[in-house]
Amino acid sequence: MTEPSELPERSRPVVEALRAAGVLGEVRVLPDSARTAAAAAQALGCEVGAIANSLVFLCDGAPLLVMTSGRHKVDTALLAQRLGRGRIERATPDAVRAATGQAIGGVAPTGHPAPVETVVDESLAQYETLWAAAGHPHTVFPLTYAELLSVTRGTPAAVN
Repeated sequence: MTEPSELPERSRPVVEALRAAGVLGEVRVLPDSARTAAAAAQALGCEVGAIANSLVFLCDGAPLLVMTSGRHKVDTALLAQRLGRGRIERATPDAVRAATGQAIGGVAPTGHPAPVETVVDESLAQYETLWAAAGHPHTVFPLTYAELLSVTRGTPAAVN
């Protein structure tokens, strides 16, 4: 088991949040960056669709984290309509870091300085094991769809 002290600094709050939520998956440190779903899937030997991408948007002036399958693109207009919200636009790297404490390419579904409203792509439910970033581009962890919904307190929705 990788001890939190052996992980990158940005991954430590993620481990704490996962343990507090009862998520048992261990954070793994990958030798190469897994900034994209394709790179993560290749490193882990899984389908790209089983990668739970963490994408941060701004919606009505507030951050919105969308956990989507690595095989999907988020249709922001459709998602805004489904959520009954105004325009959804991609957050800048600075806005991502301000909302999550993490950099693009390593954003985890949890471990943020404050709760971030989250939407979870319903298509992720088809995979027994999902993989998500753990706060750093070289760290990932496994979890189930139910655990992802629980740890994020996310709203399930079709995102494309």
